Amino acid sequence: MAIQGFEGDSAVPTLDFKGRQFVYAHHLTVPFRSLEVDAAKSLPAKGGKPSLDDNLIIHGDNLHALKALLPTHAGKINCIFIDPP
Repeated sequence: MAIQGFEGDSAVPTLDFKGRQFVYAHHLTVPFRSLEVDAAKSLPAKGGKPSLDDNLIIHGDNLHALKALLPTHAGKINCIFIDPP
């Protein structure tokens, strides 16, 4: 493992290690998944039905959850709290 130094004011140090390209591109290999509403665990707005437009709690792998949100929620999310393992 080696940290590359600065090359001028605009360069950013990078961490170089064996397998870096695999890790860097791993998210591209993870397939998109669909989100499904569990009505039994939902608390919709008064008079409404449970939907993906309300606040969401997603239980699962962080990367899978983020990939599931991407097609329908890109540019619409204000905050994501990820609880690390």
